Amino acid sequence: MASMMDRIKEYLRGPKGHEHVEKVKTMARDPQNQRKLRELVDRWRTRRTHH
Repeated sequence: MASMMDRIKEYLRGPKGHEHVEKVKTMARDPQNQRKLRELVDRWRTRRTHH
């Protein structure tokens, strides 16, 4: 039985996996998405330090 990581690696090597990786790379270059991600990470960090 394949582990979860093995299945993920196999998926990413396939055509659909490549397609999704490229889509994520494109989204990551968008400054607005970068800002949203930073805000999310900041909120997550703030929550973790207060508990």
